[in-house]
Amino acid sequence: MRGRAIPLSPIRKLVVDLTLFAAPSVPVQRVMQLAPLVEARAALKDRPVWASLFAKAFALTAVDIPDLRRAYVKFPWPHLYEYPQSTLSMVFERDWNGEMVILTTLMRSPETLPIRDLSERMKKNMDLPIESNRDFRRMFALARLPMPLRRLAWWLGLNIGRQRGNYFGTFGITVYSGLGAESLHPLSPLTATMNYGVIAKDGSVNVRIMYDHRVLDGSMVARTLGKMEEKLHGEVLAELKAMAAEEQAAPTS
Repeated sequence: MRGRAIPLSPIRKLVVDLTLFAAPSVPVQRVMQLAPLVEARAALKDRPVWASLFAKAFALTAVDIPDLRRAYVKFPWPHLYEYPQSTLSMVFERDWNGEMVILTTLMRSPETLPIRDLSERMKKNMDLPIESNRDFRRMFALARLPMPLRRLAWWLGLNIGRQRGNYFGTFGITVYSGLGAESLHPLSPLTATMNYGVIAKDGSVNVRIMYDHRVLDGSMVARTLGKMEEKLHGEVLAELKAMAAEEQAAPTS
């Protein structure tokens, strides 16, 4: 059957590279009960995106569990490298010249950022011109390199401990529950990548972490998910309630 050859677009080349550099990962899932957060978020006029709540909860958990801030690197010898704080690698789907592409941007120290700020950054990266984001521009620059140089850049970026966090972050979030679906095992080069499904009417939701088995074990990740749920019902819920109180106290025009 005669068809046609379709050249790989720049970002599609990076997706192909990702299949080569993805970590040997295993998924762990927990069903969380988040009805109080659903209620608190619904009470806000300016509702934060759910990803900002999960990012804050994971980063707060990583303060208590330093293993979540570690990565397996190979240069100059195989070892684990631990970072002093978390950096989120957030995945966005954007329209680039008529092609829907997957782009990532970094958000440093999300554990220290207000939820409102985290949410606004995420919303901006969904709407602002692609060229306005330095991380997006860097991805296109990498994608346009010849394959040998591009893959060398991947290897060096992932295996020089001091630089890995600057270019790839320490944990990731990739989610499309807004489309009514969820990924069971997304590929990622990171130590931990989180996603979550559609939040049910009763507040239950599947939350999943894909972890690099060279760095973490399943029992640690199971405890991480439990700790995350505690953070969501603790610090994150308290911050949502404080945001609601601020909205109510703000003068109306």
